[in-house]
Amino acid sequence: MTQRFLFVCSQNKLRSPTAEQIFSTYENMECDSAGLDSGATVELSTEQIEWADVIFVMESRHRNKLSKKFRSVLNGKRVIVLNIPDEYEFMDETLIKLLKARVVKFLR
Repeated sequence: MTQRFLFVCSQNKLRSPTAEQIFSTYENMECDSAGLDSGATVELSTEQIEWADVIFVMESRHRNKLSKKFRSVLNGKRVIVLNIPDEYEFMDETLIKLLKARVVKFLR
């Protein structure tokens, strides 16, 4: 069975697109990414939340913002905080290692 993972950060420029690119190559996994800030490369939409089985956010503040902004569509959604600070470039090797270490335990 295919799992749908949504990765969320602030601007959708570095962390969440890196996660999307890495995990989209995994078998039985569909991935998407978005940002919570207005002006994000891809701004998070209600449709993306409804589509996702699991939502990964990079920081606690993202979970808080997600809860406030999308409370009505988050019902029953699993939201996981990865605790990855905004200090990495797109596809940074350290970021990739962190993402793999923290996300892989949630894969079926």
